[in-house]
Amino acid sequence: MVDGQPIQQVAADAQWHLPLIHLEQVSGQHGQSQVQQWATQEAQQPFDLAQGPLVRAALLRLSQDEHVFLLIMHHSISDGWSIGVFMRELITLYTAFSQGQPSPLPPLPIQYADFTRWQRDRLQGNLLTTQLQYWQQQLSGELPILALPTDRPRPTVATFTGARHYFTLDKSFTVALHQLSQQETVTLFMLLLAAFNVLLYRYTEQEDILVGTSIANRNQAELESLLGCFVNTLVMRTDLTGNPSFRELLQRVRKLTLDAYTHQDLPFEKLVEELQPDRDPSRHPLFQVMLICKCSYAGSNGSRINYWCCRSG
Repeated sequence: MVDGQPIQQVAADAQWHLPLIHLEQVSGQHGQSQVQQWATQEAQQPFDLAQGPLVRAALLRLSQDEHVFLLIMHHSISDGWSIGVFMRELITLYTAFSQGQPSPLPPLPIQYADFTRWQRDRLQGNLLTTQLQYWQQQLSGELPILALPTDRPRPTVATFTGARHYFTLDKSFTVALHQLSQQETVTLFMLLLAAFNVLLYRYTEQEDILVGTSIANRNQAELESLLGCFVNTLVMRTDLTGNPSFRELLQRVRKLTLDAYTHQDLPFEKLVEELQPDRDPSRHPLFQVMLICKCSYAGSNGSRINYWCCRSG
């Protein structure tokens, strides 16, 4: 801190090292168990936010020609989009290195520090006022609490315990979703958000529903190849009054989403700071559910790479 303001301090030595873990003696199912154990152990190790670095890695050697690369990054320096960028560049660099070729990656025109400076300078004056006014109007009045029916009472303090449930939509259903979104001139995300709101209405019978979502927040082409935490959180407040048809609801959600994307630059923490919502330790102050879109694609070596794709494009 200098004169009460944070400044960036570039480390002269990143102190990077890649430990090599020998697991050649472990094979088969037990070997996979050891890999998972190492991955979990590394992921659970905390970072020193004061000292850094906020990234570490390890290479697990299973045999002469089989290795597992572990990479752990703190969320403050990375987001879902960054993982896709990192994987593509890692594959490109590894391929070039294995062939004795120099790096084919072009120099980056800007760095993350340039983005942070640009964002800080830009979010002032009329732009900041316009962004704030939109969200203050959008989230005015008493914010509804989503009264989802559960089989146990809500604890007085959030425990963050939970579980995961996976399911797959078949190809024909997915194709039908894409066709409907094209017919109604909405994105697939808008279609899924509308359907999610219908489901929440079915459970709660509430006509004023708040859903949080993440957006990549990379609305400049120069930002698409950068690593860093650009992701922002938006609050989608859907009006289901008047018993609209699903197509009518789709158009409401379309307008809501486009307006939110237009005003996506305001950091979520700044929004909470300005709104000063009533706090309850048992729930989030602005919304209680989130809808996150996640996409994947196949890498050049057949691997599957996941990345966040909640974006306005």
